[in-house]
Amino acid sequence: MTWLVTGGAGYIGSHVVRALLDAGETVTVLDDLSSGSKDRVPAGVRLELGSVGDRAALDRIFAGHHIVGVVHIAAKKQVGESVSKPLWYYEENVEGLRVLLEATVAAGVKRFLFSSSAAVYGAPPVDLVTEDTPPAPVSPYGETKLVGEMLIRASAVAYGLSYVNLRYFNVAGAGAPDLGDPGATNLIPMVFERIEAGLAPQIFGDDYPTPDGTCIRDYIHVSDIADAHVAAAKRLLADDQTGEQVGLTLNIGRGEGVSVKQIMAAIRSESGIAIEPVVVARRPGDPAAYAAVATRITEELGWTARHDLTSMVSSAWAGWRYRHDL
Repeated sequence: MTWLVTGGAGYIGSHVVRALLDAGETVTVLDDLSSGSKDRVPAGVRLELGSVGDRAALDRIFAGHHIVGVVHIAAKKQVGESVSKPLWYYEENVEGLRVLLEATVAAGVKRFLFSSSAAVYGAPPVDLVTEDTPPAPVSPYGETKLVGEMLIRASAVAYGLSYVNLRYFNVAGAGAPDLGDPGATNLIPMVFERIEAGLAPQIFGDDYPTPDGTCIRDYIHVSDIADAHVAAAKRLLADDQTGEQVGLTLNIGRGEGVSVKQIMAAIRSESGIAIEPVVVARRPGDPAAYAAVATRITEELGWTARHDLTSMVSSAWAGWRYRHDL
């Protein structure tokens, strides 16, 4: 029996694929390679080139691979881009999910694991965010993730689907140098990109009501993210013995915040480069501080984060150097 991992050739997806394989699961990857790379798909794993919005392709894959469950990671994920291209984001993230759910249900597959995001919370009015914190997304990207969760819950009621929605906080690091984050849309690779270009890293505001004046976020190692997917997949598979219909929405975070200045200091320490960041204007909508309360995922899945900030930054730096031949 096989798990279908959409977006399995991307940054997070490739880590999830390897973690599932290490756990003894069989995997098929569906990816259009718009942001992923076939080099990230391990030897022996079937790569299906295509889109989650292609119903005919999905029907063929479900019919030919004995799919036991779906891990849906494929999505467009840049917040700023979603503001300028909201219709495209809804088409890719919401309509693509609807078609995938339709094909999943038609194939009789009852297990669905969804890559959601802390972006569903928007700019929360609290420092510690639980799963019960009211969602209030402030970008079309966050909206698409929230709508995705709603689609999945509705499908669970209508079709008996078991599901786990995983709300990632700020993902960083690499499980191996060849799996580093290839983009420069998250803080750590953005700093690396400016270092490589000989430019000073930027801090967007240093006058927030935090201990050092800079924003605080909860950073989580991508390998911990992958391990959480394995734990969720095992929970979904356990229904063979229990007959339980699973319906969970869970935060994935370390439960503690790290400031932008702390990130800069860690990068300076791990890279050996004497970076001198410059302070620029705040970005609109950036809340001062928030972090996940991640106790529910421990209670439900037995998962806890294992990696600290040093591990995240050092592995991210190794991945950046690997990709850029530094």
